[in-house]
Amino acid sequence: MIGIIGGTGLYQMDELQVTAVREVTTPFGPPSAPIVLGMLQGRNVAFLARHGLHHGLLPSEINYRGNIWALKSLGVRTILGVSAVGSLREAIRPGDLALPSQYLDFTKGLRASTFFGRGLVGHVSMANPTCRYTTTLVANAARGLELTLHEDKTHAVIEGPRFGTRAESHFLRNNGADLVGMTSVPEVFLALEAQLGYCTIGVATDYDCWLDDSAHHVSAVEVAKLFRGNLERVQQLLAHVVAEYQDDDRRDCRHTLAGAIMTARERMTGEQRALVSFLTQ
Repeated sequence: MIGIIGGTGLYQMDELQVTAVREVTTPFGPPSAPIVLGMLQGRNVAFLARHGLHHGLLPSEINYRGNIWALKSLGVRTILGVSAVGSLREAIRPGDLALPSQYLDFTKGLRASTFFGRGLVGHVSMANPTCRYTTTLVANAARGLELTLHEDKTHAVIEGPRFGTRAESHFLRNNGADLVGMTSVPEVFLALEAQLGYCTIGVATDYDCWLDDSAHHVSAVEVAKLFRGNLERVQQLLAHVVAEYQDDDRRDCRHTLAGAIMTARERMTGEQRALVSFLTQ
């Protein structure tokens, strides 16, 4: 089943035929909002509002571990994370869609970023953090809908909640980043630790602040306005992806913990064994 995590402006899906709303308990606390289960294009889907139903959570306040855990516990095996992003390349225009294949982590350690720790050690490869099957599915659906989509981009994730300075914007541009946002990390990395496929669908809302013309500099008002203006296209894209998606446990993302856990099972507590069993499902 696909899970959709909606970012700024995407708090519900108009075409989703809701069948249940679940309050989920996780070992890491509650997720950002109740999980909405429903049917989209005749397929089961789970939807979660990343910032809460009324956008009450800053990027650093989001319970990323709780969100990923809750979705997996309900049967999700692939996550589409929809995010508003700033463009660091002139070719990626506001209103365009972008698919990152790589991430640069410029968060500052305020967010719990791993399921491991407290005596349980795991080192998961993040060389290829996105699910190639899923990104290909999204790209094909975008082409079918004649949407402008930029593939294989590098997404820098900053702490927020403030937007970056011009110096920071130029620094990211000059060091390989094509997009900048605040929420895809640690979401993508936790999904991989949980052996879930993950793909960010970035909606470019602005040019951050690297352009000389201040009229193009990012503002919260313009981000929300442009995202709202693209909601219909994004939901069309999501519906097409859901219609074509097939679960496949042969994907690399479904085996990321093979050889990654260093703590011997006989040295684990019962709680740790339960956590590992859940992550490896």
